[in-house]
Amino acid sequence: MSQADTTGGTDDAWPSPPARTGQRLYVLKEGDTFLVADAMGDVTGEGDGLFHNDTRLLSSFRLLMDGRPPTLLSSAVSQDNAFFTANLTNHPLPPLGETSMPEGVIHLERRRFLWGDRVHERISLVNYSDMPARVPLQLLYAADFRDMFEVRGQVRSKRGEYVAGQVGDHCVELRYHGLDAVWRDMTIAFSEPPRRMDARGAAFDVVLAGREHWVLYVEVGSGLVLPSRLRYRAAAAHARRGLRVRRRRSARLHASSRLFQAWIDKSEADLALLTSDLPTGPYPYAGIPWFSTPFGRDAVITAMQTLWVDPALARGVLAFLAAHQSQETSAFRDAEPGKIMHETRKGEMAAVNELPFSKYYGGVDTTPLFVMLAADYARRTGDLGFIDGIWSALVAATAWIQDNAKRHGGFVSYARGEATGLANQGWKDSHDSVFHADGTSPIGPIALVEVQGYAFAALRGMAGLASARGDVASGARWREASTDLAARVESNFWRDELQFYALALDGQGDPCRVRASNAGHLLFTGLPSLERGRVVARQLLSGAFDTGWGVRTLAANMARFNPMSYHNGSVWPHDVALCAAGMARYGEREGVVHLLGDMFEAATYFGLRLPELYCGFDRASGEAPVAYPVACLPQAWAAGSVFMLLQSCLGIRIDGLDDILEVDQPQLPQGIETMQIADLEVGGSRLNIVFRRVGGRVVVIADQRPGTKPTRFDLRY
Repeated sequence: MSQADTTGGTDDAWPSPPARTGQRLYVLKEGDTFLVADAMGDVTGEGDGLFHNDTRLLSSFRLLMDGRPPTLLSSAVSQDNAFFTANLTNHPLPPLGETSMPEGVIHLERRRFLWGDRVHERISLVNYSDMPARVPLQLLYAADFRDMFEVRGQVRSKRGEYVAGQVGDHCVELRYHGLDAVWRDMTIAFSEPPRRMDARGAAFDVVLAGREHWVLYVEVGSGLVLPSRLRYRAAAAHARRGLRVRRRRSARLHASSRLFQAWIDKSEADLALLTSDLPTGPYPYAGIPWFSTPFGRDAVITAMQTLWVDPALARGVLAFLAAHQSQETSAFRDAEPGKIMHETRKGEMAAVNELPFSKYYGGVDTTPLFVMLAADYARRTGDLGFIDGIWSALVAATAWIQDNAKRHGGFVSYARGEATGLANQGWKDSHDSVFHADGTSPIGPIALVEVQGYAFAALRGMAGLASARGDVASGARWREASTDLAARVESNFWRDELQFYALALDGQGDPCRVRASNAGHLLFTGLPSLERGRVVARQLLSGAFDTGWGVRTLAANMARFNPMSYHNGSVWPHDVALCAAGMARYGEREGVVHLLGDMFEAATYFGLRLPELYCGFDRASGEAPVAYPVACLPQAWAAGSVFMLLQSCLGIRIDGLDDILEVDQPQLPQGIETMQIADLEVGGSRLNIVFRRVGGRVVVIADQRPGTKPTRFDLRY
């Protein structure tokens, strides 16, 4: 190969990238870096790219063969989410001598992964003909250094300064100086020098003899390196090992159905992919591409979903959120002392306060959910030493819950501090998700029904924790407060005419007489009376809510219902899982089995990876669920849904304080004959549990590992 020509450039008129509407995108993630590309392995700037700390570095990265895209054969991400591979082949190539190369004889493989905040890619060519071939390759690239919110459509009046690319023999460096005075840079480096290279692209002229093989190693990231086979192999081993270690923390689930097992395996792999190892412990980032950052609500619910199989994730979430609890009042950030963080961002726009999300507290439910998780974690593990370490944060969070309710007529309520914040601050945080029966928008402050349930469970949980710590007086005070709150909810939110709970109360105390899935979350907390809980469960399983692919967020006869909307009629897997867990509390076990079957069948149409949400159309015979076009995939609490659904189906409850494993009215998913849970930690012991269908019932066999602390096994049919 000749040395790079830094003066000629790559000024050929390369074709524009093809429109990719409806194309599947492929995701890799490691730490605070993730890459979204199409099936060819290309980045075209349509919401995709290489992102680090909420900034898009690569906005274009395209591989051409003789000036046009090669033909796609296949593409996939490995089962463990470590590697992306695209298999491609050639169109007819220009002649070398007198004969041109026919199509389909050059195999081009792109294989890449992320490690150390870098893209590592291997581009391989094999000439499967007996004739020599000339293969012109071009790699086109660009870095726009746009903030994540710009990529999502936010318009900025001013940006920082781009610096012209520095071109060397093997690499090119692109730089940007942001308004936050931070230099952001990206270097694209090759294992051998291109024939031509500039700040926009690199060209290689590869001549292959018959049956010959050629390899190019490429790295994209900050800093100058020389890619090589050795570097590639070493980094690949680290990447695969890191994902494997994250999966090893949890108990192992084995189903008799290979397809169902593949769903479990993919969900585990997605959680491992999305989990970053922070100084405070493992933390699941919410989802890719738009939410690959620590979110409070999403992480707490994901930790709740997986607590029974992987309590270490809950511990990491609690430690991080306690460390970032608000200590001040800020209308811009919707912050108040004791409040738990909703979202944190590291991009330029957050750093210069164009948006409040560098550390934002505009989630009304995150604080009670944080306390709920702490109580659940203590009960699951018996780890009161950790609870002692975050006790002051739990007390401050509980004080915020009670102070907020006192200011708003006895209910935990929200109203954003400034227009830059979120208008709605529950999990359904789109602008149109809360409304009255006639479709009008309520005047705040707004008290959501599920948030009152979270507050009830938080107060009840604090009562139990205080008693376990020997503080009987505080325990009694919080228990009484939880009982009073439950009575107020039953009195103010229950609507006889609906036989359902109102979605919310507005600032005047008037109920939003809307049937929404939020009431299923109320069941999850255990607040409703037994009679009302069963009535709500039956409605959630009725045709108004049940699509055949899961529970809609909104009953089909409500104002603003739209099965294609974000929150007003779509299906969210985590929402379905919480509703199912609520139904299980009220004895609706057959309904749980039904919903688990719906979710599994939906997953088979989405490549065994449930998206953030999908459309809420009724199921039609022989047709697939309708995808929501911009849903995050993967999404942590969507991946975690299978574990909460399985726990509700199997009837498992673990009490680590008293070393008790309870199994209540166990059911198996449809079509599953046996389910094994291996290496389940209960207090100081490890258990293997087998659920087996025998005749018309499910038999449970528990085997305790020898030499471990005895565990009491409580089985109820």
